[in-house]
Amino acid sequence: MTSPQITARSWAMLATLALVWGATFMVIEIALRGITPFWLAAGRIGFACLLLVAVWGARGWRLFHAPIDTPVRLSLVMIGAFSSAVPFMLLSWGQKTVTSGFAGISMATVAIMVLPLAHVLVPGERMTPRKGLGFVIGFAGVAVLIGPEALATTGIEGEVAGRVACLTAAACYAISSVNMQRLPPVDPIGLAALLLVIGTMIVVPVALVVEGVPRMPDGQTLTALAVLGILPTATAALLRVQLVRSAGATFMSLVNYAVPVVSVIVGAIVLGEALPPSVFAALALVLTGMGLSQWGALSRLVRRVSPPRG
Repeated sequence: MTSPQITARSWAMLATLALVWGATFMVIEIALRGITPFWLAAGRIGFACLLLVAVWGARGWRLFHAPIDTPVRLSLVMIGAFSSAVPFMLLSWGQKTVTSGFAGISMATVAIMVLPLAHVLVPGERMTPRKGLGFVIGFAGVAVLIGPEALATTGIEGEVAGRVACLTAAACYAISSVNMQRLPPVDPIGLAALLLVIGTMIVVPVALVVEGVPRMPDGQTLTALAVLGILPTATAALLRVQLVRSAGATFMSLVNYAVPVVSVIVGAIVLGEALPPSVFAALALVLTGMGLSQWGALSRLVRRVSPPRG
């Protein structure tokens, strides 16, 4: 495990993830018209699994650079469960009783949760006052975007359990990212594929037990599942692995601030939804928080790309 190295490529991957995940919600909305929530999670994870396993096999099934022991194998199972299967199911179940705004706030807490975990468990991920302030400002940006109604009660029975489910999903993402960074040297494509295999082995039986045998989806639903499997699941899983392993879990967690802003902007551009005035204040806060928390990495990047004077 090496110290995080944040480069221009890291920022490009982070921006790509924000765009891909920010545009995912409207595709999920289309898919849910023809499939139940747990089978939606199973479908997108399973499709992504098949895709990445094929790529992994074509590359010769490369994985760890050296033999691994039992603790690493157990960590792999935990990361596979907590990086996709468990949070996907928790969010699907939780959003039956909570507002989408609360779900968005919950996902923004991933970055806050990662800070103390990385501080204790990962070398080179020390929590500083400036970094902590940056993450708080970024979280404030998400809160401004979503508004106080995110915390309003829905009056639906089971809402408290739904809120706990959403926050638990956020904790799953935080724990899986930090532990992914702590793995020994590994091929990123092999790791991304293996984690999706583990996720598929978990989510399919659960979906079968909870929702029964699914009916055959129509063409529109299958297309939506294919898009979800290719972009926000397979491609994003690979990018996430590469970003966590190179730039660190703390840097990767910044995407949870950018995604809600991107989602609102994409909805306005593609679906013609109203663009709330708060989006500009939220964007300013999110960018300020990201810049402040990563000030050292940004300064080093600017020095590398700036031409020498004189």
